[in-house]
Amino acid sequence: MGFSTRRIIPARPPEALENVGIANMLEGSILYQLKTAHQSGQIGRRSLNFGVYYKNTLVALCHALEDCILTAGSKPLVITAFQRGRWYLQEADRYAALADKSEQVVILAAPDSGFAEHPTSQKPNVALVNLDPSDPVAQEWHLIILAPTYAAMVLCQELSAADYGRQGLPTQDLERKFYGFWTFEPNLVQETVELAIAHIRSYNPVLAEALTTRMETIAAVQVDERDDLSVVVARVVSYLKQGQADLNQTIRTQPLLELHQDILDNNLVSNEVQAFLRMAQLTDQADVINPNAAAEVAALAEAIAQLLDLPSWQINRLKLAALLHRLAPLQRTETILRSGSQRYSEDAPDAAPSCPLVPGAQVLRTMPRLRAIATIISHQTEHWDGTGQPAGLAGDEIPLESRILGLAVEFQQRVAHLHNRLDSQGEPPVLAECMAKALTECQQAQNSRWDPKLIDTLSLLVSGLQQGFHLPINIPKISSGLWLIDSQCSEDLFS
Repeated sequence: MGFSTRRIIPARPPEALENVGIANMLEGSILYQLKTAHQSGQIGRRSLNFGVYYKNTLVALCHALEDCILTAGSKPLVITAFQRGRWYLQEADRYAALADKSEQVVILAAPDSGFAEHPTSQKPNVALVNLDPSDPVAQEWHLIILAPTYAAMVLCQELSAADYGRQGLPTQDLERKFYGFWTFEPNLVQETVELAIAHIRSYNPVLAEALTTRMETIAAVQVDERDDLSVVVARVVSYLKQGQADLNQTIRTQPLLELHQDILDNNLVSNEVQAFLRMAQLTDQADVINPNAAAEVAALAEAIAQLLDLPSWQINRLKLAALLHRLAPLQRTETILRSGSQRYSEDAPDAAPSCPLVPGAQVLRTMPRLRAIATIISHQTEHWDGTGQPAGLAGDEIPLESRILGLAVEFQQRVAHLHNRLDSQGEPPVLAECMAKALTECQQAQNSRWDPKLIDTLSLLVSGLQQGFHLPINIPKISSGLWLIDSQCSEDLFS
């Protein structure tokens, strides 16, 4: 859809670690090939968002994605690059258990003593590819998992001495940096598997043919239900949080790392946020009618908040809630309160609302810094007159951000569905007409469903859009989401 653009400007994030680029990505590496295939202008391909990751972040992230194999509903093809065999040896015992739950495990690394002799390497479904030390893939750290019900990958390349610049190469192992990205997108994972197989072909053509057959078999399987991504994300967040605890313990024994603790810690937290944003991204991609819902709702909510002159921290909090709003759809339409609980009303003015556990919001609560975000999303379905859910809040009892989010979601959905209805000539209706009709429908529910003050604000926004003002719709750069979080994101909105 897209709302036409000119003057409403979104808040801009400050420069963050994840925005750091890399000058010398190695030509011929798997990461280089994938990035090249997704450069701007490639038909049918979207550009990829890359970030910088410290080693401790990658260890936690890879362990979380690997361990999901143990509980996945189907057996995957796993291709992993360890740079050198000695890094594989540190993980070889883990990979014995992973191999037992996988169709095939392929390990790429420049060989070291003992690399091929470890018992895991002798398993029939484990294949080693001894990389030439000059091979650019020998500088990469990859984990690629493709199964009918579960797909995930981490693709990274270690920074060179030139990329570190004046600060020089790190002296501590945890301070090593890698450039790349990670995702749950099955199509992108399969594309990367194909690149990896093509690279393996130069070393072992027979293995490459066998892997191609396995990949095609996996891609052809029709599944009724994929593994629950919320469980995967919860595990990722849990492992990253444990990574923070491990970091604190390491700093006690290596005081020199204390100077970099905030940077290392922020890198872990940033990836926790990324996990939720990636899950939300997949939710949007699965909706063929409304695939840009999160970005458009975020833009609308941000514009409404700016017209209300809300402070920047509150706008950022609302924007993050908008980007994640589809993670917690309520499954029932009736008010659902805990058995025996009292409805939040004048009879109990000081009581906190008693709400059911909305699964998507509960996943967000696994990260303490997103406590307020979870609350905003949970209460987006409250009604101004108190007849909504989950807590039956009324009027100003409903958090302001929840009221804005609910209205932005409703308006965006109405416009999207109206704009997808073709007329008798097979043409979509004029966007301005869709916005006018959607606004009228929302106005009919003011004082009952919607806060009348917010309806007035939405009317002002729509009028501006119809007169040529532009509302930029930007697909969020997932790897730079940390700027949306501040101290207010962990507070309790009802305290």
